[in-house]
Amino acid sequence: MALTGEDVTGRRLVVFDFDGTLADTVAGICATARTVLRAHGVPERELERVRQIIGPPFPQAFSLVFGLSEDEAAQVTAEYRAIYQDLGLKGWPLYPGMRELLEDLRASGRRLAVASSKRETLVIRAVADNGISDLFDLVLGKTSDEQTSKAQTIARVVSELGLRACDAVMVGDRHHDVDAAAEVGVACVGVTYGGTAAPGELEEAGACAVAASVDELRRVLLG
Repeated sequence: MALTGEDVTGRRLVVFDFDGTLADTVAGICATARTVLRAHGVPERELERVRQIIGPPFPQAFSLVFGLSEDEAAQVTAEYRAIYQDLGLKGWPLYPGMRELLEDLRASGRRLAVASSKRETLVIRAVADNGISDLFDLVLGKTSDEQTSKAQTIARVVSELGLRACDAVMVGDRHHDVDAAAEVGVACVGVTYGGTAAPGELEEAGACAVAASVDELRRVLLG
């Protein structure tokens, strides 16, 4: 566990990213994306970068990582979603120990929310599939593919719950989460147990702490 900044154990609101943070979605996302990208002629050697699409919003992620045109990225996203949405719970299981952490945060009086770059309907479904909807005050995601700012989603969470940025802490697995939280004045704890961030990525982005396991995340959030 690396502590790089302020103590966030007293924050009233904990806002979680979903992919790679709450749920182990990496295998499902990467396998689905590889299937679709191969069909679009992306060379096998380039598919080694597929984990990098976790974090940025779709369809923009496919342009950012693989250089696809806007139109092709939109087509790849549509084909990806047609497959991915049918994965069900096997595609988005919680990390071991996460349910217990959420329950303990709730029992300590914390308010909990999700701010994801996934489509809002899908992230709400994924949270429900895991049986944890009642642990969250709010679950938000993207409402359209034109919405690219995760900072806006985080700000919306804080605002809708009637709190201030200084009352909240974000938890995420990529620099995109740290950057977006910083944009709206929210401290961010980075997590590496999902294996999505490059070494040093979260520290360099300014995460206030970096947790390598759910147990370490528990210590950062609850002390």
